[in-house]
Amino acid sequence: MKANKALVREPSKSYTNCVTSHPLGHTVSLDLAKEQHKEYCKTLRELGLELIELPPKHDYPDACFVEDNAVVYRDRAFITRMGVESRRGEEDEVEAALKQHFKVAKAEEPATIEGGDVVHLPARLICGISQRTNKLGVDQMREWLDVQVDTIENPDIVHLKSYMKYLDNNILITSKEYETHPLIKNLELLIIPKEEYYSINCLSVNDTVIMSDKFQNAHQIVRKAGFEVISLNMSEFEKCQASLTCLSILF
Repeated sequence: MKANKALVREPSKSYTNCVTSHPLGHTVSLDLAKEQHKEYCKTLRELGLELIELPPKHDYPDACFVEDNAVVYRDRAFITRMGVESRRGEEDEVEAALKQHFKVAKAEEPATIEGGDVVHLPARLICGISQRTNKLGVDQMREWLDVQVDTIENPDIVHLKSYMKYLDNNILITSKEYETHPLIKNLELLIIPKEEYYSINCLSVNDTVIMSDKFQNAHQIVRKAGFEVISLNMSEFEKCQASLTCLSILF
């Protein structure tokens, strides 16, 4: 993804109470999460991005996952309404920051939608209808952003972007279960083996892909497709079932 700016938020003191079903969720280290977040932000700066840094929001353990709070497209931003009720309210500062750069509208009840369900392609979006996003949320986003939004329904997943991400140059990284999906048939697909599927939780920034340090085979697949790869230890975010994209809104 081509970008100049990244909106980020440091993990708060309540981060260890993040919403997660990961088997190691109870072992989250706040100190290590903060260190990893600093390295993540340093990497974004080194890739040429200007960071917009929001203060921690201590009453919201998941507030560092700013991507879920908004979807941006061209000159507009759509502020989401979380599928998890305990996260509603995270979006206030995100909305205020984005109003400095975009025309803004907000999802209205009973719509639910989270940015982690929205895959950005060059001329359209693909949005998951999932545990966190419903059809009304997609419809409201489509109307405000005035863009083609295709949908993939899977009530068993948290976020679609954990299973597919557009990198650049007509290339999408995905898992084998989506290999023959008609919505992505015209893209070049990088198919990640099941045992490394978590590596799909990567972040493409200006021809470089930031990836978890755990999946060397996936790194090679991405490098062979022509991208530079930066490897980061993101263990304390993986324990909260979060991806590298979750930690920023790029534009």
